[in-house]
Formats: sequence, C-alpha cells, structure tokens
Amino acid sequence: MLGILSNHSHKNCSMKNIIITGGAGFIGSHVVRLFVNKYSEYRIINVDVLTYAGNLENLSDIESAPNYVFERVDIVDAAAVDALFDKYQPEGVIHLAAESHVDRSIKDPLAFVRTNILGTVNLLNSFKRIHEDFEGKRFYHISTDEVYGTLGKEGLFEETTPYDPNSPYSASKASSDHFVRAYGETYGIPYVVTNCSNNYGQNQFPEKLIPLFINNIVEEKPLPVYGDGQYTRDWLYVVDHARAIDLVYHEGENGETYNIGGFNEWTNIDLIKVLCAQMDEKLGREKGSSEKLITYVKDRPGHDRRYAIDATKINKELGWAPSVTFEEGLAITIDWYLSNAEWLKNVTSGTYQEYYDNMYAKR
Repeated sequence: MLGILSNHSHKNCSMKNIIITGGAGFIGSHVVRLFVNKYSEYRIINVDVLTYAGNLENLSDIESAPNYVFERVDIVDAAAVDALFDKYQPEGVIHLAAESHVDRSIKDPLAFVRTNILGTVNLLNSFKRIHEDFEGKRFYHISTDEVYGTLGKEGLFEETTPYDPNSPYSASKASSDHFVRAYGETYGIPYVVTNCSNNYGQNQFPEKLIPLFINNIVEEKPLPVYGDGQYTRDWLYVVDHARAIDLVYHEGENGETYNIGGFNEWTNIDLIKVLCAQMDEKLGREKGSSEKLITYVKDRPGHDRRYAIDATKINKELGWAPSVTFEEGLAITIDWYLSNAEWLKNVTSGTYQEYYDNMYAKR
C-alpha cells in the first residue's frame, strides 16, 4: 500500500491529527519542525514528558504555529495516553519518545523498560482502541541499529539481520520493535519501523559524543575516549534523518522495515580528530591543541565494536540519500553549538554535569 498518506491527499480535507512522541527531544524536534512547516493541513501534536533530554526551547521558532500543539504526557501512564488519544483521535503516530543513552541504561535498566517497552505498548493499545477501521492510518516506530548487536570488520546491518541486542537500551528497543510488529500481525495495525544509525546535529543533548566533545573543547576539559578508540559507528545528520522519516511516513509500505544510515563510517578516534581540527580552526587555536585533550578511559560494559547500516533499501525504494557529507554536517553542527552557547549552558546546568564529572573522574 504505497503512498497511503501522500502529501497531496489531504489538501481539501479537514485537518489530520498526527501525534509525534518525544517531539521536544533531539531528533523529535527536527521532525516536528519539518512536519509543522511542510504540512499546513496536518495538526501536529507534540507529546513529550520533558525529561532532561526534552527541551521546548528546541521548538521556539514554531511554537505559535496554527497547526502545532504541545501536550505534556508521560507515555508510561496508560490512562493519560488514553485521554490524549480520545481528545485528538490521531490518524497517525510517529513514535520517537525513548530513553536512549546506553550508559544510563547500564545504570538504570528499569527506566528503559518502562519508557521504551511499556510506553510503546500503551501507545499501541490506545491507537488500536480508537480506530475501528485502519484505512489511511499509520503507526510509525523509530528504532535504532543497536538492536542488531555488533558487527565484525566486514558487513553491514540489513533489514533482515537477526536481532542480537547487547545493552539494556538496545534490548528495550528490540522488545518495542517486536511489540509493534506483533500488534500489526495480531490486530491489523498498519505500521512501519525504521532503524537508524547514530544521529548528530543541532539541539542534541550534550551527553552524546559530538556535543559533549564540542563543549569540552570550548572549556578545555578532557575528551574521554572509551577503550582504544577504535569503536566504529555510522553517522547520520539529524536533518537528513527527519527527511527520511517524512518520506517513510508518507511513502513507505505497511509492514516494512527501513534502515536509515549515513553511508558514513568512522572510528571514534578518527571522528574526534576531525572534530578537534575543525574546532581549532573555528576557535582560532593552534593546530593540534584540542587533540591534546584526548584522554583514554576504561571501556564500558557490553560495548559493541562496530555498527554500520546498509541503507540501500530506502535509497532504492523511496529515493532517500544523505544531503551532506559528514565534514559538512559536522561544520554546521559545530557552528550551531558555538553560536548557541546560552542553550548549551541551560541544558548542562543540571544533574548531567555531575553525572559525567563522576564518570570521568574514574579515568
């Protein structure tokens, strides 16, 4: 059922309600912005509980748009989710809300079970309950490449790669993926699932590698590198990911999975060196000065060696491809953080700084 929700189909209809969960978060805010600006015929309901990683400042540019609504709801609260779905009767759900940081999942696995598994099932139950007929409806679940486990030196994750999660975070996302597919098979809910690689870009909470290191370089703090620094990840610019989500939501085929990756593998240490070089140039520092901040720290448990996504399917079937090279996307990202020092200061003033100072004190 291709193109069930093409952006031409609703021009003369009443406004369609789409719930985007986690819309105040990093990836979610880019998706909300894109949909609000691009689809005036949709009412976008941004649902977020505003944990440490959710920030409405991310959406200050569209908060007064006529087709945008914010609802502070915890998806773990089934009654609150039911009330939300009763109020808006959404035709579509784009589900991004998740606990997403591996280190935090090692420290507090139950938080990940509650949000990522129970929260997803609550959304599925409410969606199933309000619709007698699923024609033209869609539940879109955004997941991660970490559900596939780890790769050796060769090969790529494909949509058919068996699941083999190694951290509490990836196990919780694998479970939620299975629930979405099971509800599709059991109850006929039309769904799509995407599994993406590491995102980077504007508005990312600085517990993740790139914004953390930009911040540490500015403040001339150590750059903590796990193990030998040879862990390899595929990097995806968040604006390109939002474009892919738009495409899959409107043109993807029900019951299908699409892997979204940047065709862009880097070892951690090579990425950090590129970042250091760009930062030295942008800050007017002596070449090589930021690299001196690199500090190797004890590895984390269950650390997957390599992830890399084969994004051939979404490229061939839906025509999606990244719009920027990694170096271009990184330059845009660094410029954003350097010109939004106040945003960075606001989000790093809480418990995050303490958490990381404690972790890296052990190096």
